[in-house]
Amino acid sequence: ERFRFDARVISALGRIIESRAPDIVQTHNVKSHFLFRLSSPARRRPWIAFHHGYTTTNLKMRAYNQLDRWSLRAADRVVTVSHAFARDLARLGVRPDRIRVLHNSIDAARANGEEIREEARSLKERMRIASDERIILAVGRLSREKGHADLIDALYAFGRIHGDLRARLIVVGDGPERERLEASAARLGLADRIIWAGQVGNVRPYYAMSDLLALPSHSEGSPNVLLEAMAAKLPVVATRVGGVPEIVTHGESALLVRPGDPDAMAHAIGAVLKGGAIAGDLALRAYATVVSRHSPEARLRALLNIYGELVTEPGRGDLSKEFSRPDDSISRAAVLDREPTA
Repeated sequence: ERFRFDARVISALGRIIESRAPDIVQTHNVKSHFLFRLSSPARRRPWIAFHHGYTTTNLKMRAYNQLDRWSLRAADRVVTVSHAFARDLARLGVRPDRIRVLHNSIDAARANGEEIREEARSLKERMRIASDERIILAVGRLSREKGHADLIDALYAFGRIHGDLRARLIVVGDGPERERLEASAARLGLADRIIWAGQVGNVRPYYAMSDLLALPSHSEGSPNVLLEAMAAKLPVVATRVGGVPEIVTHGESALLVRPGDPDAMAHAIGAVLKGGAIAGDLALRAYATVVSRHSPEARLRALLNIYGELVTEPGRGDLSKEFSRPDDSISRAAVLDREPTA
């Protein structure tokens, strides 16, 4: 592509795919979905389009999202990250029999260890967090749909309800809402109760030093931050949106509240931070869930099953032989665990 909207990439894509002759083509974003649908030679190959969810930050993105819905209707399979997204896609015209749900995954073994705990202790000292302060962690882009404004209101309500508990909120991430959120915190007298960590390269020490993850989103697919907290054995309070209740169960592996309800979130946060067995029970059940259901190996097996469906469909020739030896297939497809996720 030599400039924006270079139409020659459509024919170039067809030539590349014809020369490489892949058994399956996999696309991962609005632009690649659109270009693939427009390329007639390319579309002779089995096509899997991965849908990672939409943002509606401005008019341009809303237009792109609408275009994507047109593209996805032509895919042989559309893989999305939650059943909530699958229902949305079906309402938008994607054939339900072509939609598959594949939740995100995480390697839980990497989330724990003495090295991470040592980094967490050092980080806590640098941030000058007192030993009697409880730490509420929020991780994510600072955009409206992530609900950080509700979390700030919940922190204010928490202080009013649980005046005997000292709590500090650490916000990891950056985005267009930061200035407005900081102003809101200052207006509520919470400026000294919130640490704005910004964008960080390694979030694991933050999970290790915290007492609770708060996920106040208004919409979600299969949030990585939720899986990361579960793998770190960190109790979670989250909103009941999107794919969140598909991953955790209220009262068993997390506490779930209505979106846009700061008082409910404040009460749930208090229930976890007051002590007792609830925090530990939630964390242990969540860890067991993420290990058994959301490992990279489980995701890989599910993805290979989707590949197998495609190559054994009528008219696909003899491609099924490529998937007749599962061990070889897993070995050749192991790199897929690194695919981008939303």
